[in-house]
Amino acid sequence: MNSLAVSVTSYLLLGLLATEPRHGYDLKRAHDQRLPGTKPVPFGQVYATLSRLERDGLVAQVGTERDGGPDRTRFGVTEAGRQRLEEWLNQVEPPAPYVTSALLAKVMVALFVAGVERATDYLIAQRAAHVARLRELTAVKTDPGASLTEIVTADFAIHHLDADLRWLTTTLDRVADLHQEVHQ
Repeated sequence: MNSLAVSVTSYLLLGLLATEPRHGYDLKRAHDQRLPGTKPVPFGQVYATLSRLERDGLVAQVGTERDGGPDRTRFGVTEAGRQRLEEWLNQVEPPAPYVTSALLAKVMVALFVAGVERATDYLIAQRAAHVARLRELTAVKTDPGASLTEIVTADFAIHHLDADLRWLTTTLDRVADLHQEVHQ
């Protein structure tokens, strides 16, 4: 199987299953708890991913449990799954070849369609939203009860937001300079 055929979500679920066998509901809960700050994985995606991983021989059913409700099938990582996970962990992620961001797209469309004033308004509002999010994440990092995964996730998000803020500030300066040139 081509390594590109396995999604990041698949690897995240494989990693969680590598720690212990789990059923779909428990897997979703573990994903959302252990990866705070990331987009929660929908139940449907968990079960669809488990189905693909099982089809590809990377996980297997290891039993069922009934805890006052319907039977829940538990899955565990196969040896092939552990090998695939190890290969993935050993691969360095290449920097993204293209710039794709809703933030960039909105600024560009605002400039193309609505002009400098609209782009400026958007940039100022977006900068305020980024600053507010930075405050929230900083609070997570300074919380004495924060787990290592919460702190690492907050650090990751803070660094990305910081880069966005630097870009927003630079772009605001460029847009202001353009506005002055046009209106002189």
